[in-house]
This record gives sequence, structure tokens and C-alpha cells, in this order.
Amino acid sequence: MSDKVDLIFLPGLLCDEALWASQVDDLSDIANVTVADLTGFDSMAGLAKSVLEQAPKTFALAGLSMGGYVAQEIMRQAPERVSHLAFLDTNARADLPEQSERRKTLMALAEDGGLGKVAHQMLPALVHPDHVEEPHISIIFMKMAEHVGVSGFVNQQTAIMNRVGGLDVLSTVTCPTLILCGEDDQLTPLNVHEEMADAIGDHAILVSIAHCGHLSTLEQPKTVSQALRAWLLGA
Repeated sequence: MSDKVDLIFLPGLLCDEALWASQVDDLSDIANVTVADLTGFDSMAGLAKSVLEQAPKTFALAGLSMGGYVAQEIMRQAPERVSHLAFLDTNARADLPEQSERRKTLMALAEDGGLGKVAHQMLPALVHPDHVEEPHISIIFMKMAEHVGVSGFVNQQTAIMNRVGGLDVLSTVTCPTLILCGEDDQLTPLNVHEEMADAIGDHAILVSIAHCGHLSTLEQPKTVSQALRAWLLGA
């Protein structure tokens, strides 16, 4: 297919390209897909700039969780370059003080040699209760965390804690936008996504996925891929 769209996936906290493996495969017939590395900078501005420096002139952009925060910053820096936009299991508000304090605790544990403990503690909040013990999810998440490493994790958490809210940016979005979340997302529930969809207005479509938590691309990969395909094709 000669007219494939260039598509960039942005992973979440403690995640890498494995988060999007099913979608990369499922969409390969309609998209030239790359997955950005979001470990090398400790600010949203720096992460967004690094993605833009390596991106094609125009591209479709999809971010999950922290990747959604980076996507908002990309829309702040270069909205004219984004042809399609997707937010998965994320939100558009800055960290609350209690959220930042929890992040600092996890950062200290990771720096003290406990990154594996951090990942183990985080997993139950990231997936539907039925998926916590599923090896194809838990093993992937632990391997992703190991790959991101302590320095990458600290960079990511620092960027997340210091981010600004993105509702003002969303109100200016004019490209086709998918907002997707798991019905059982404990971290960014449906009402958070409804707020984002309302901010964007007519250019947004909201999709909620049953039996699914925060890591939707791993928990319900085929359903997520179908939603992304419809988004890219304008169906």
C-alpha cells in the first residue's frame, strides 16, 4: 500500500515498544509505525521535542497514559504536523500534590534498587483485576520496566510531576481525534476521558472498552487495534 500513513506511538510510564506490539502488527497494512523512546528527558517539553525531531513532516500520533501527556505537549509545540490524534487511558490535568508525593516515594524505592518492586506494586492498579495474574501481561510489563531502567523511570516521573494541564491545548484541536479508555481504568476513569472529549468537541470520538483497565493495548489488543484502524481510515 503506497499511501500508508506515518504513525507514531507514545508509550506510558515504565513502558516501551512492547506496549504497542499488537497494534504495530495489526496496523502494518495501513501505517508506517514507529514507537518513540520516552526515557531520555525529564520534561514534557524535552520529550515532545525529541519526538518531533525524529518524526516525519506530518504524522498520526497516539499516546497511552504518559504518552498522552507527551502528545498534548506535541500539540502545544507543533499542532500543524499532526494529521490524526489519539489519546488512550490518559488525562489532561496536571498532577495533584498527593499524586506527586506517591511518585517521589516510588522514585526513591527505584533508586534504592527496588525497580522490580515498583513495577510489582504498580501492576494491580494498571490492569483489570482479572488480568493481574495473566502471564502475557504481567511478564511483558515487568520486562518493559526492566528495559526502561531506573534512570528512565526517574526521568519519566519527573516529567509527569512537572507537566502542565492540557485542556487549553485540547480546545484548539481540529484533527480527527480518538479518545479511548478501559471501562475499568482505575487511574484515569471514563469521566476523565469525557472531559477531554468535551474539550475537543466535534473532532473527537470517545470509545470505552469493556473488561479492560489502564493498559488497554495489552489487555484488549484486538479491540484497540480495531478502534485505531477506524480512526485512521475515518470510518
